[in-house]
Amino acid sequence: MNNSQSKNKKIAILYALIVLGFLFFLAAMLITVLKPRDLPSLYTKNSSKATRGSIISADGYHIATTVKLYKAIVNTDYIDPLKKDLFVKLFSIYSEIDAKEIEQKLKTQKGVVVLSYNIPQKQAQYIKQLAYELRRLKVFVEKKNPLTGKTSLHGLSIIESGESREYAYGKLLTPILGYPHKVEEDGYTHVKGVKGLEKRFENELQAKEDELSQGLRDVNSYIILNKNSFTKQEVNGLDMKLSIPISLQMRVENMLDVMREDLRAKEIMLSVMDSTTGKVLTMASSNRFLPKNIETEDYKSLNSSMIEYSFEPGSVIKVITFALLLDKGRINPYDMVNGHHGHYTIGKKTITDEHKFDRLSAEDVVVHSSNVGIAQLAQKLTGGEFNQGLMDFGFSKASTPDLIYERVGSVPSTMQLNNEIYKATCSYGYGMRANLMQLVRAYSAFNNNGRMVTPKIVHSFIDNRRKEIILPYEEQVQVISPATAQRMKDILIKTVNQGTGTKTKTEGIEVGGKTGTAHIVEDGRYVSEYNTAFIGFANDTKSKYTIGVIVIRPKKSQFAAQTAVPVYKKMIDILIEEEYLKPNIVEQPSPANNSLH
Repeated sequence: MNNSQSKNKKIAILYALIVLGFLFFLAAMLITVLKPRDLPSLYTKNSSKATRGSIISADGYHIATTVKLYKAIVNTDYIDPLKKDLFVKLFSIYSEIDAKEIEQKLKTQKGVVVLSYNIPQKQAQYIKQLAYELRRLKVFVEKKNPLTGKTSLHGLSIIESGESREYAYGKLLTPILGYPHKVEEDGYTHVKGVKGLEKRFENELQAKEDELSQGLRDVNSYIILNKNSFTKQEVNGLDMKLSIPISLQMRVENMLDVMREDLRAKEIMLSVMDSTTGKVLTMASSNRFLPKNIETEDYKSLNSSMIEYSFEPGSVIKVITFALLLDKGRINPYDMVNGHHGHYTIGKKTITDEHKFDRLSAEDVVVHSSNVGIAQLAQKLTGGEFNQGLMDFGFSKASTPDLIYERVGSVPSTMQLNNEIYKATCSYGYGMRANLMQLVRAYSAFNNNGRMVTPKIVHSFIDNRRKEIILPYEEQVQVISPATAQRMKDILIKTVNQGTGTKTKTEGIEVGGKTGTAHIVEDGRYVSEYNTAFIGFANDTKSKYTIGVIVIRPKKSQFAAQTAVPVYKKMIDILIEEEYLKPNIVEQPSPANNSLH
């Protein structure tokens, strides 16, 4: 009986243990089912940043471009110690970073280590492939987090870190191009324009929309492209094409560098513009800088002097004054003017000429640049007519819509110009201020039947589909009659043939222009330093160009004929050599040929 009870008791205990074990099993299964698990997602997404548009020359060269930069990140905790040397060698080969530099970083830093911040886009693609191969070769091992109990594996990661603006031709076309600065947004480095074209067309150049792809992933975590996947294409900034060719710009800048040294000038600036359209062929300064490496000594060169340097223009304004008088019928070119032997007094102001004249014709006042003559002729204009006339020629107004921060200068008010002394000094370019491109724009009227054109540097924009959007030219302004323009053109040609611009004469080319020399004002006083200028035109049978040269503070000479004129002549020679101008030279028959007839 006792044996039977003992046996039943053991069976009951065993049965209870089995039931209890089964209940524990069910509980464990229930917990496993209900417990949230970190399953790998079936979906993945990729994104890529859109880039800033390029700046392209008229002859198709990329002057400014944007390149993406990537950073390479690795977690040292996940590198197999036995394969560390293999990782270092392979990454060194793919990244072109010295193996010793990589070893040092892995030795001195633990955990997450940034191996490089500046990996170019093409190289980054190769390193991404390397990352996949390193995982396949089990260079990285899984690690268990002691806190969560989860295992994970982190390999080599290549992440977009930002963008860099590259200037393939160094200082070329600065400061017109301008320069950018870096802006950090959500861990990504963008560039934004600060000066020049980079700033003026920031909205057009900047990236528009980033690329985004998402959908089901394959075993390698790549997106499976099917009807259920989603892709949004990136929209980069517009490319900007200029009217300026690199081949011409390079030659002009090299010439200005040489002439700046020869004339011992602070700066020389020059521009060539198509007189009939406003298309700028070259706009150059001897003072330039590297946009990616601006030094303290470059600060003085950061401004676009062609529009940002405002100065008293001197005798080049005599042409404008004379044109206003001629257009209003106040003078005849053959009227005789008293030269007063080079000294003429108005009130308390004595006006002098470098060359003393007894009497000269009205047009010769311009040809021989007589201050005394133009001061007397200007009195035939009212203050209101003179003021309005200068503004009609574009002075005190922005010269071009393609650049910003222009210093538009100033013209005397009507009240001031009613004063005969003010009127006299303004007639030869004192008491007013202008910049180079305002003068070039004003002189275009003399080479375009009295119509003034607007300088244009940007030819077109090119979108992501390579469609070119050509920008229209500004409306031309008729500032003087065609007859007045033709007469002024003849006078400017005479100035080159007989007057102050004789050294610009070029066989087979129609050349006209006017010299100008003006004292520089510092702290409200004129100092013994000068700016010199030559503004005019050069034409062949098909092309017409308005050309302007300004030489700032030349030490070699204070006279435009010895400073600005030689630069102007060299510019014409370059235009001929580059075939923008083709001399119309008729070959004369030789004496031997004459004897046959």
